[in-house]
Amino acid sequence: MKPVERFSPDDPREWLNRARSNLAIAKSRVAGVYLEDLCFEAQQAAEKAIKAVMIDRGIDFPYVHSLELLLSMLEEEIGETVPDAIRSAAKLTPYAVDTRYPGFAIPIDNQEYLEAIKTAEAVVLWAEKMVLRD
Repeated sequence: MKPVERFSPDDPREWLNRARSNLAIAKSRVAGVYLEDLCFEAQQAAEKAIKAVMIDRGIDFPYVHSLELLLSMLEEEIGETVPDAIRSAAKLTPYAVDTRYPGFAIPIDNQEYLEAIKTAEAVVLWAEKMVLRD
């Protein structure tokens, strides 16, 4: 397998690489792995993809997990139009913290997991189109 080309941390392509990596982990159904942990990776994929767009557009972002906040910053600071399908990624935010520790959330079922993957994939694809538009 050919290694992924690395870029500097201030290059949106590196953030997209990380988003793709998180998405690949999220999609890896391995015996003994909680779906909650895979949903965390889906959230991370979406978060890093959104931050790639923000870097590409010259927006300094806070290191937070709130996808709603990050998307609203894109709209408010530069007037970027965020499609509703991408805005719906805000529902992934609780996976960044709540599902990472025992007792903070109920176990994730297969349908919820599949929806998280679908959403994360959509955000990563959207970000790729926004950043790699040339």
